[in-house]
Amino acid sequence: MVDQLRTFAAEVTRVAREVGTEGKLGGQAHVKGVDGTWKELTDNVNTMAANLTAQVRDIASVSKAVAKGDLSKKISVEVKGEMMDLKNTINTMVDQLQEFATEVSRVSLEVGTEGKLG
Repeated sequence: MVDQLRTFAAEVTRVAREVGTEGKLGGQAHVKGVDGTWKELTDNVNTMAANLTAQVRDIASVSKAVAKGDLSKKISVEVKGEMMDLKNTINTMVDQLQEFATEVSRVSLEVGTEGKLG
């Protein structure tokens, strides 16, 4: 029992450090031979780490696309709370950049091709 608790504590600490402090996404705790509350705690830590990994990777993917000029991507991962605020802010930013790019293209076309000024 003591060895299992020691293993549990070490694994949870490792995952928390890797994901929460070092930014190494995708980490999971591996604790063999635990049941009941200890298994539930391990599963909850793994669920938290997996959710955070999915959220950050989706945000990073959209941010990279926008940086390359691809304004067709939106954050689609399911989120709640402050992560929802971040998702909505980034998606709104992408929409506004798309509208701006469309307007710049329209004005460029009018001035460059059609000779319309003002």
